[in-house]
Amino acid sequence: MAFTIALIGRPNVGKSTLFNRLVGQKLALVDDTPGVTRDRREGRARLGDLDFTVIDTAGLDDGAKGSLTARMAEQTETAIKAADALLFMVDARAGLMPQDRTFADLARKSGKPILVVANKSEGRQGEAGAMEAFALGLGEPVAVSAEHGDGLGELYHALRALVPAHVDDVEEGDQADADAKPHAIRVAIVGRPNAGKSTLINRLLGEERLLTSADAGTTRDAISVDIDWHGKAFRLFDTAGLRRRSRVEAKLEKLSVADALRAVRFAEVVVVLMDGQNKFEEQDLRIVDLVEREGRALVLAISKWDLAVRKAGAITAMRREADHLLPQVRGAPLVAVSGVTGDGLDLLMQAIEQAYALWNRRVSTSALNRWFEQALAKNPPPAVSGRRLKLNYVTQPKARPPSFVIFCSRADAVPESYKRYLVGSLRDTFDLPGVPLRITLREKANPFAHKRKKIR
Repeated sequence: MAFTIALIGRPNVGKSTLFNRLVGQKLALVDDTPGVTRDRREGRARLGDLDFTVIDTAGLDDGAKGSLTARMAEQTETAIKAADALLFMVDARAGLMPQDRTFADLARKSGKPILVVANKSEGRQGEAGAMEAFALGLGEPVAVSAEHGDGLGELYHALRALVPAHVDDVEEGDQADADAKPHAIRVAIVGRPNAGKSTLINRLLGEERLLTSADAGTTRDAISVDIDWHGKAFRLFDTAGLRRRSRVEAKLEKLSVADALRAVRFAEVVVVLMDGQNKFEEQDLRIVDLVEREGRALVLAISKWDLAVRKAGAITAMRREADHLLPQVRGAPLVAVSGVTGDGLDLLMQAIEQAYALWNRRVSTSALNRWFEQALAKNPPPAVSGRRLKLNYVTQPKARPPSFVIFCSRADAVPESYKRYLVGSLRDTFDLPGVPLRITLREKANPFAHKRKKIR
């Protein structure tokens, strides 16, 4: 059973920086602005020979009941309840604040083991602030600098006293169970701000796991959550809304956008969620084009379907519109969903599975070359400078997405329009709707090149 540690403390004491240091990756957004972290984020941490789960939390802060700040605090309280131990973090440079003392009492009431971590302890000012943390009455503080990696040895020894010996050693049976787990399809949910991404994921989870708000920009980090849907494992990534680049000015929003784009690159399937009240906006089309260029499997989803006026043939009409506006992903599955009522969720998850299967599709070389001969006979390649282009044969070296190599005489002379013809024909013949397809042209080696006469 994994040991879980929650990082808690007031805003801007360095919880996310330490989280990134412990998990060995820059997963959480870090900025000098207080309150960057809003949702709780979990990660697999390792320090020396200790393996444990660490939870990054929003800064403990006061807020009116029902406000975003209050709901952020509720997320932190949930993390405290789920944790086996708490790392209570203070800012050694700033010294103890009244908030630190208030929330130290809250942590003490939890009944969980508490380790005080005085972050930003580098320099004389930091050393003095670390000593001041004794006044919290929670034991000896550990002085660290999460940004520079100082004090991690002392942190290791302090954690070693907290982590039971039987949980940091993985038993063979537990490892076998972990190896037997099915692969979880990685799915990124992306779209414009306030399209309903967090609401949709909460509905799929069946709980208010992610913060939602009518205000755009509530989500900042790309948060991953695991779900089991009718026996199938999925890992969903909630992402920040993607606005037009010209409108993204604040540093924090740039970091959020970069985090969302990273989630797209590491996903296997991307669901582009469009607001049903304003679908197929220019930014929606740009996001779809980005997903296609990254080579991810694609599902189009129309959100807030509960607010739409239902008309016969509405879904069919939207599919035709999608094919017209997005010819590069013609045939991509389109599903209407509602995160509020749960409409269309089964269809959405089925579409994700189908898109994933197509993304992994392989076609035999013999079937490919039968298609290739028919495609060339139906529409021969054009002549360039009076010379007919010769395309010899085709093969598929890889999937994810399906990628094909055509061997020919003059690769640089084949027009883009003819490549698009081949892609469309491939899509229709082998039933590959919507999935990005890659065609690379490669010139065959000249077998007589070594017999060229030397110039005297």
